[in-house]
Amino acid sequence: MSDEQLRYPIGRFKRPEQITNEDIQQWIEQIEQLPGKLATVAATLDDHQLNTPYRPGGWTVRQVVHHLADSHLNSFIRFKWTLTEDQPTIKAYDENAWAALPDANIAPIGLSLALLASLHQRWVFLLRSLSVEQLSRKFVHPESGREISLDANISLYAWHGRHHLAHILQLIERENW
Repeated sequence: MSDEQLRYPIGRFKRPEQITNEDIQQWIEQIEQLPGKLATVAATLDDHQLNTPYRPGGWTVRQVVHHLADSHLNSFIRFKWTLTEDQPTIKAYDENAWAALPDANIAPIGLSLALLASLHQRWVFLLRSLSVEQLSRKFVHPESGREISLDANISLYAWHGRHHLAHILQLIERENW
């Protein structure tokens, strides 16, 4: 298996050119379902398996689970800023530095699974309440300078959850766990 396939088991993210209401509803559903799917898969893994990198040089399964909580929490906050401020410049963070912290390296994954379950319930509640006008609001990413609309960001985070879940599932399959 190539490094590209290990890094991007469902392919790289492609920002949609056009977004329909049906697309948005599908992505919200994927965001809603991620915590349950992740908890089901993670429940089958022991400590050795949780401490196994999903690819050579990659994060461990434990770090991936904690990363999902960190990343999605940051995204939720970005949504709130964008809904309450005029085109805010969001705060970027160093994902690798966060993944190197003790809470991502050794903490039980149940902490992040519980956080994801609650966070996604609240996030989905918010997402389902947004108008078309609100979904078109934008934030600015400080590293790229790009303006990103909330509807496009929903697609990114639906992909992001599937992407990391696929990392774990691909490892389980490769290792025959």
